[in-house]
Amino acid sequence: MNHIGAIDNQNILFLQGPMGSFFKRLDNLFRKKGAKTYKIAFNAADWFYSNKDNITSYKGTPKLWRKFITDFLIRNKIDKVFIFGDCRFYQKTTKKIACALGIEVFVFEEGYVRPDFVTLERHGVNGNSKLPRLKSFYETLPKTSESNEAYPMKNSLYAMIMSAMTYYLIANAFAFLYPHYIHHRSFSTAKEAFYGIRNFTRKIRYVQKDRPYNRRIKTDLSRKYFFVPLQTSADAQIRKHSRFKNIEKFIETTLNSFAKYADKGHFIIFKHHPFDRGRANYTNYINTLAKNLGIEKRVITLYELCVPDALKNALGTVTINSTVGLSSLYHSTPTITLGKSIYDIEGLTCKKMSLDDFWQNRTAPDEVLFKKFRNFLIKNSQINGSFYGKMGDLKKIGDNLEHNPS
Repeated sequence: MNHIGAIDNQNILFLQGPMGSFFKRLDNLFRKKGAKTYKIAFNAADWFYSNKDNITSYKGTPKLWRKFITDFLIRNKIDKVFIFGDCRFYQKTTKKIACALGIEVFVFEEGYVRPDFVTLERHGVNGNSKLPRLKSFYETLPKTSESNEAYPMKNSLYAMIMSAMTYYLIANAFAFLYPHYIHHRSFSTAKEAFYGIRNFTRKIRYVQKDRPYNRRIKTDLSRKYFFVPLQTSADAQIRKHSRFKNIEKFIETTLNSFAKYADKGHFIIFKHHPFDRGRANYTNYINTLAKNLGIEKRVITLYELCVPDALKNALGTVTINSTVGLSSLYHSTPTITLGKSIYDIEGLTCKKMSLDDFWQNRTAPDEVLFKKFRNFLIKNSQINGSFYGKMGDLKKIGDNLEHNPS
């Protein structure tokens, strides 16, 4: 499904990668393997984090991008395209055109299995993934004793933060050179700096405030609560692969159902996403809804909570399509997804169950089925590597399973 195949004598195009030097390092690696590589920059930061002998700057309007990229792919006889994410405007348009032209498209994304993996799939990721979603497919796979444990990739939070800061500073300082560029989220350096400072101050505050709950979830709250990991406010997986317009609608739906159908002695714990710490605070919104529903004493909202411990001790996990749901299955915790996700498979999640029924009739994942699914997932979509650490071994990508049922 994501076997890269031949690199020697191939014409390869890189679009926008993760903020930082990962695509530049990948470019250098492919050159050593005999590929002829190209890169397109959409802003000055893309240009900065690229080799300078193979880069083309796109300064046209979004309206003209379709014609530009079609001509570029044909003129340079591109064989393979590598992008990061497939829901943003430039990437989404390029993928559609490349596929129509018979050009292979490979999509990088954050790892489905974390922290020591990154995702690489042919055609698409997350909701657009071609990974099989039939229980019967995984049931037929042989049991394996093969270990898919990862080598530590030394993923650096500091490197990620510095790369993001540098990216925003350069892109904004030279924005006049790329006047028509559109970003997938707020692109203001001042705003990002503000969010970064607020992220830091909130972390300090909530580490102390939330600390008692890291003990309580293992003691008096154990097996008495449902866990709801919130996704980022700008998560494309919500906008593109769920029925919810935003996080607030998801929270409202979850709380309304919990208030009506969960046992009166059970609690619900919401946890903010760490990357959203400086951007969003849903505490007041959640508290107001809970008070209106008469369940304020059963609703807990946190920032700093040990996720593995929260999953191990939960009655169940409710998510849209977060990768935390995959971790929930790993810990044998009943899980329901309210959006489109790669792991929403009968026998793993409570796939055919409504949220209203979940509070009372949830079922734990089939452990044998999950091991087969996880082994397949790692072999065919994960690379033991990091965008902000070691790259890992690209030669260990799985077999091409393009014709498997989905």
